[in-house]
Amino acid sequence: MLLRTCLAWLILAAPAPAADLTVFAAASLRGALDDIAAAWTVETGGTLTLSFAGSSAIARQVQAGAPADLVILANTAWMDVLEDGGEIDPATRTDLLTNRLVLIGARPEPPVDLGDGAAVLDRIGEARLALALVDAVPAGIYARAGLETLGLWDALQGQVVQSDNVRGALALVATGAAPYGVVYATDAVAEPRVTVLAEFPADTHPAILYPAAALRGVDPAALDLLGFLGRPVAGAILSGHGFGLVQP
Repeated sequence: MLLRTCLAWLILAAPAPAADLTVFAAASLRGALDDIAAAWTVETGGTLTLSFAGSSAIARQVQAGAPADLVILANTAWMDVLEDGGEIDPATRTDLLTNRLVLIGARPEPPVDLGDGAAVLDRIGEARLALALVDAVPAGIYARAGLETLGLWDALQGQVVQSDNVRGALALVATGAAPYGVVYATDAVAEPRVTVLAEFPADTHPAILYPAAALRGVDPAALDLLGFLGRPVAGAILSGHGFGLVQP
């Protein structure tokens, strides 16, 4: 009887096993989430498997049944699609982050005033302009909206080179394959080979928000991870990578 009692106590007193979770995240979160995964391991002993892609690709993967515990997208509309389809638990959905949109160049150049359309067109000339997919990927959707608002889209759309995600567009500029591009400010911070030439005014495009949510029926530890993302340790990492934090 004593042995059974001791064994029962040991089972109840043993720490919960560390959580090993899979996170599907917008490509622009690469780097920031790598650092958060390391912090998560230090605190919990668990691991995060991170899969990065454009938000549209992530949404389609989830719809097709790809295994994930948590999704973090760069666009509320794609999270709406997952919520409407019943793939996520709507009670866990929260807006985590904000970002900004910038025009970048492949070499050091003076800044350009985006409000001066003639100056922008003169600067870009006939060069290629790298964007994420303008009809599907959030960064590309925001970029097209910004260029349309500024009256530049019609003149530049023939020079646009589209990439599957924003980090692909960043790579085109960083390697010189496209002399110019439009990406998130956080992407420009992460790539020393590009120069920020201008920031798009916030009112030229829809607000850039990163919603996160747990999928239905997943490991309850995904809720712990959501809570961890809202804590100061994660907030400091995200801010250090240039993201804005959505205040609760």
